[in-house]
Amino acid sequence: MTSLFQILMLLLDIVWFFIIAHLIMSWLITFQVLNLHQPIVAQIWYGLNRILEPLYGPIRRFLPDMGGLDLAPLVVLVGVYVIRIVLVNNAAVFL
Repeated sequence: MTSLFQILMLLLDIVWFFIIAHLIMSWLITFQVLNLHQPIVAQIWYGLNRILEPLYGPIRRFLPDMGGLDLAPLVVLVGVYVIRIVLVNNAAVFL
């Protein structure tokens, strides 16, 4: 059962990394440090969007329109952190 706990924690870490990478990349694109006309940048950007849209989509439906500000990544990050806290606090179940 310890392996299951470690696998769940690893998956949460991977999701956390993808969200942070997506946030940083969106800022770099917004401030024109990265250009979507470059093939590798576009490929990474669209890949991250396809991976994260199933997480962001349902949350965006419930959040109010904030103009150009997207709070869905923040909500998902908080959700991932809450799940980590619950798993760590209940780690005895996995032992």
